[in-house]
Amino acid sequence: MDRNVIICRSILENPAVTQRELAKELHVSLGTANSLVKECLEKNLITAGKKKDSYELLPKGQALLDKHRVDGAVIIAAGFGSRFVPLTFEMPKGLLEVFGERMIERQIRQLHEVGIRNITIVVGYLKEKFEYLMDKYEVKLLYNPEYSKKNTLATIYHARHLFYGKNMYVLSSDNWMRHNMYHAYEGGAWYSSSYIEGETSEWCLSYNKKGRILDVFVGGTDQWVMYGPVFFSKDFSSQFLPVLEGYYHLPGTEQLYWEHVYMDMLSGEAAKRLPDVPQAKQEIDMFINRRPADEVYEFENLEELRRFDIKYQRHSDNEAMELVARVFKVPESDITEIRCLKAGMTNKSFLFKIREKQYICRIPGPGTELLINRRQEKAVYDALHGMDITEKVVYLDGETGYKIAEFYEGAHNAEADNEEEIKKCMALVRKFHGSGLKVDHSFDLKERIEFYEKLCKAHGDVLFEDYSVVRQQMSELLERLEGLGHKKVLSHLDTVVDNFLILPNGDVRLIDWEYAGMCDPLVDIAMCAIYSYYNEEQTDRLMEIYFERKPTMEERFTIYAHMALGGFLWSLWAVYKAALGEEFGEYTIIMYRYAKNFFRKCSSIVL
Repeated sequence: MDRNVIICRSILENPAVTQRELAKELHVSLGTANSLVKECLEKNLITAGKKKDSYELLPKGQALLDKHRVDGAVIIAAGFGSRFVPLTFEMPKGLLEVFGERMIERQIRQLHEVGIRNITIVVGYLKEKFEYLMDKYEVKLLYNPEYSKKNTLATIYHARHLFYGKNMYVLSSDNWMRHNMYHAYEGGAWYSSSYIEGETSEWCLSYNKKGRILDVFVGGTDQWVMYGPVFFSKDFSSQFLPVLEGYYHLPGTEQLYWEHVYMDMLSGEAAKRLPDVPQAKQEIDMFINRRPADEVYEFENLEELRRFDIKYQRHSDNEAMELVARVFKVPESDITEIRCLKAGMTNKSFLFKIREKQYICRIPGPGTELLINRRQEKAVYDALHGMDITEKVVYLDGETGYKIAEFYEGAHNAEADNEEEIKKCMALVRKFHGSGLKVDHSFDLKERIEFYEKLCKAHGDVLFEDYSVVRQQMSELLERLEGLGHKKVLSHLDTVVDNFLILPNGDVRLIDWEYAGMCDPLVDIAMCAIYSYYNEEQTDRLMEIYFERKPTMEERFTIYAHMALGGFLWSLWAVYKAALGEEFGEYTIIMYRYAKNFFRKCSSIVL
C-alpha cells in the first residue's frame, strides 16, 4: 500500500486534515503519521498551506494520485440469495430496500459522489430487474451465463476484461455502507475488513505491520475478517487474473469463490495446481482495509435485515409473507427461521416457523398456470381430507396455487432402492386406489400429450430426430389401452419417490397432488417406475409389491404402456420447460428412452 497516496488523497479531499486523522486513516501511530507527512513534504508531493495547520497538494503529488486513479467499479449481482427467500423469489437481493433505499442504488450513488461513473453490474438471476439502472444511472450490465451453476470465481472470470490495465472496485450488490468509503484514488489493492469478537466462521485475515495480508483462513476467535468491498489495483489484477483464469478451467472449481484463488496464491497451493502459470508462483500484494464497527453490513439472512431495518418486521412488501401472516393472523415479525427448500421442477418453496411449529409454503413457478389446474388440485385435496394419505394442508388457494402445509420434522423421502420403504409406499397407493373417492376431472394421457406437443411446437420444435416415428408408436399404445376399457379411479400421476414422505413413526404420506385425477390406476405404478429410473427387472418387482402377487399379462402390458407414454409425455414437458429457460439435464433423454424401450417391450406382449 502506497501510504504517500493516502496522505496526498486525504489532503486533496481536506486540506485541513490533521495528523491525528491521518494516523487513524492509515492505522499507524501519531509519530509514524508525522514521519510520513515529512516524507511527502521532502518529496515535494505536498506543501504547507496558506492557512494555518493546512496543506496543499503540489503537481508531483497530483501526478502520483493520477497513477492511482480509480477507473470504475464492478458490482456482483448475479446470485439468487437463497437465505432471503421468499423475498428473493420476486426480487434480487441487491434490489431490496434498506431504510427506503435499494442497496445497490446506495452504492451507485456513493460511487457517483466521488466521481466514479464507469460502473458495470454483473447480472444473472432475474437480470431484467436491473435494466432500469441503465437509464437511471447510466450503468452497464454484463450477463453471467453460469450464474446458476457456478460461484463468484466464474463471475470474475466473465468480467475479467473489465479489470486488465484498470484500477477497479469489486462490490457486492447486497452490501450496505453507513458512510461513503469510496475514493477517486486508492493506494493499492485492499479488502475491507471488520473486527469480530468471539468465535466466527468468517474468512479471517492475518497481516503484517504495514497491513499486507499474509494469510486467509476460515474461522477463528477475535479476528479481523473479510467483510464488504474490495479494490483491485491494475498491478493486482495483472497478477491475479491469469491465475483465476487457470482455476476456472480446472475441474472441481465450479463452486469456488474468487477469494479461494487468492487464498491459494498466499498459501502456495496455486503454484502447485498451476505449475505452468508464472503469476501463481509470485507473491501477491493485497492489504487489509480495517473499517470501524457498524460501518459495513453484509446481511446474511432476512432475520438480520429485520433487526437492522424494522420495516421488515411489519411489512416486507412480499406476497408470500403477507399471505402467511394473513393465514395465521400474526404480524410478519412472528414468521421466523425462514429458509429456502430445494426448488422443485414446477414450484418454489420455503420453510418457516410460527409459534414453535414449522410449515412449508409453496409458490407456483412461472408458467405453471398453463400446465396445472389449481382448482382441480384443490378438489383432490378436499376429497382426500382426513384420510391420512396426504400432507396436512393448512391453506390452498385454487386460483393462485399458493399452498401452506405442516412440515414433518424428522421425515425423509422414500428411497427407490429400499424395498421395505417401497412396500409402504405401494400400500398407500393401494389404499387411495381402492378408496372409491371420486373427483370431477380426469387425467387424459392423449389430451396431455397433444397439449405439450402444441406448446413445444409453439416455442420451436420437439427436437428429437425420430419424433414422428415415436409419436406414431405412442398413438398405437393409446389405442390399445383404450380398447382394454379399464375403470378409472383417483390416481396421483406423480408418484416419484421424492413425493413419498416416511415419517419418524413409520407412517407414509404422499404429497404434491398437482396432476392427480381420475385415471387408470396402473399409471401410478408406471410413473413410480420411470421416476425411479427402474429397469425391467426392477419394474416387475414393483408390480409384485403393488399387486401382492404376480401380475397378469394384461397388467404387465398396461404398466409397460403407461411407462412408455409417461416417458414420452414428460420428455415433451421437459423440452417445453427448456424453451422457457429451465434445464433438467439428462432427464429429457432418459424419459424419451423409456418411451422407445417400453414400446418395444409392449410390442412383444400378446394379449
